[in-house]
Amino acid sequence: MAEKTAYSQAFHSGRYDKASGLLGKYDNVRRFWEDQVTSIFLRPALNDLVENKRKRLERLRVLDLGCGSGDGFDLIMGVTTKDPGIYEYITAALTDDMLKEYVGLDLNEDLLRQAEEYYGQAPKMRFVQGDLTHGLPPQIMQEEEPFDFYFTSYGTLSHFHDHQAVDLVADISKHAPHKAIVMLDWLGRYTYEWQNLWHHPVDQEYFMDYRISYIYPEDQRDKVEVASFPLRLMSRDEIMKIVAEASRKSGVQVKPLVFFDRSIFIGRHMDTGDYNKNCPKLRGPVNSLFESYVRTDLESLFVNYVPRQGFAPINNFFEMFFMSCNALVEYTISLLSKYSCDTATFQSPPAQVLPYYPEPLKEAMHTMRRVVEGVGWVKFGDARANMIESHLAYSLRKLEMELQPGTGMGHGLVGIFEINK
Repeated sequence: MAEKTAYSQAFHSGRYDKASGLLGKYDNVRRFWEDQVTSIFLRPALNDLVENKRKRLERLRVLDLGCGSGDGFDLIMGVTTKDPGIYEYITAALTDDMLKEYVGLDLNEDLLRQAEEYYGQAPKMRFVQGDLTHGLPPQIMQEEEPFDFYFTSYGTLSHFHDHQAVDLVADISKHAPHKAIVMLDWLGRYTYEWQNLWHHPVDQEYFMDYRISYIYPEDQRDKVEVASFPLRLMSRDEIMKIVAEASRKSGVQVKPLVFFDRSIFIGRHMDTGDYNKNCPKLRGPVNSLFESYVRTDLESLFVNYVPRQGFAPINNFFEMFFMSCNALVEYTISLLSKYSCDTATFQSPPAQVLPYYPEPLKEAMHTMRRVVEGVGWVKFGDARANMIESHLAYSLRKLEMELQPGTGMGHGLVGIFEINK
């Protein structure tokens, strides 16, 4: 299959290794923004699930559908029980003592081999090869006990047609126990990254021609023949139709808990411009915000949104969202320019926080002022690079989480559901 060739190509490039920092698949944005957004939205359901299992003196079984090289394991084990205070040491929602078994299922041999290299010595982890195109494979449906948490991540379900997704969700519903949690993940239909594709009608399945070009440096992308494959773009209404049909087919209620858009501000293809030449190159600057001892040109974070005619409601959202982000960045620049490290005071008043701004923006602005006032006077450790800029990144992430509609405006669109029997 085309996607198998593409992912194998990415694996053999060496750029799918678990590196971190400014570049690569596992860059700062992936770890400190994208995965954390998923973690925060998943937190309530996973907390409740763990607590209910604990009360019954039981542990959790987890099935990662389309596990790749095991990224989903790191994702779920990174979910915290709450917004941690400064005293707590252990904040994980799912600790190793509460995990009975994690099973990763995937079709690609190369990615499974990489998963074995990373996690093969972990006694509670197991990886199996299986095809999800016809629902849960027989070795899961017939041979495995029910799992407590079934999940896909990083757009796994976009590989499938809707009728295949219906079969898979129906099989999960039949296999799962009462109150199991299911997390389903597609690519969003209306991200700014592929604005060129918005015109396709929502009453029809639409598969984009997806390229993993972002793993290559910008100066190499035109020199490498990057494999491509089709991926389904989804809106929340389309997902609800799939879930409703799966519920009807299985005879099991699948209750939606929450939908969220992942990576509105900094999806992977914002930097490539493969599907929208007007996208700003934001991944590098935001990675820099998280990087220790690296100062960022904050003006590189401004977004000049270019609307697409005929999509007024979508344009209105992006105008509001990007203008809010711009206002936060501009305010932070004002704070930094007017703060005196020597006197630990503002030499002149910073820009105003206007009363008609959205509440999340006002809260983020007030937070940034307190951060600058609180650490700006520190003479060692580069307070700007190591503390202030990282909090600007977290504040921008907060805007993405609290201003979003959860309807398909980001690189990913994720739904979390509960099985009721």
